[in-house]
Amino acid sequence: MKIVVIGGTGLIGSQVVQLLRQRGHEAIAASPASGVNTLTGEGLAQALAGAQVVVDVANSPSFEDQPVMDFFTTSGRNLLAAEAAAGVLHHVALSVVGTERLQGSGYFRAKLAQEALIRAAQIPYTIVRATQFMEFLGAIAQSGTEGSTVRLPPAHLQPVASADVAAAVADCALAAPLNGMVEIAGPERASMAALVQRYLAAIGDPRTVVADAQAPYFGVAVNDQSLTASDGARIGAIGIQEWMAHK
Repeated sequence: MKIVVIGGTGLIGSQVVQLLRQRGHEAIAASPASGVNTLTGEGLAQALAGAQVVVDVANSPSFEDQPVMDFFTTSGRNLLAAEAAAGVLHHVALSVVGTERLQGSGYFRAKLAQEALIRAAQIPYTIVRATQFMEFLGAIAQSGTEGSTVRLPPAHLQPVASADVAAAVADCALAAPLNGMVEIAGPERASMAALVQRYLAAIGDPRTVVADAQAPYFGVAVNDQSLTASDGARIGAIGIQEWMAHK
């Protein structure tokens, strides 16, 4: 099949492209650098010509409320319209576990709006919701840093390796559309504060993590259910300890 991966040069997209090519498919890595811009529509018609499947793993360059909403809604509408014109048979999109529980955040409001556009379109679809990537632990630490102290909530996190996310996305791209959602999560649930402390220790970072029940997660209050997957989620193969051993 010809499969176009929007955001195909990023952390997840580049791995998805590689996996699909290894399985014998024509996987196209589409991004602004390759002349495909979902915000403006530039290059979409040409890139999607003859494609059976489109995988959208692109992320917004800005997490500010209005720019991120503009990115996901404008690019979503442009992409879905181009897919309809090209006769695409399956739209696969990457989203985030807990999106509907984190609506105090402009980013997650934008992701929910993106999901709504996908559901409302006439193209068969699969939404893959992932928990936070293990590769994102450093950014989480930075978000709570004050001097040499990192204040983070004790709420549970269930981080997943990007390689496991890419594998799930590739599998969904090659399967029949679900017209629904699947979740992918890591094999271990633990306190966000404790996980980040382990991560910082693994990379030799001297910052100290303080578990603070009042500390937000990127401006949003969270609990043990906010960022963890539901029963029946696909569980990644790479554990936190294994992933940290390669840091």
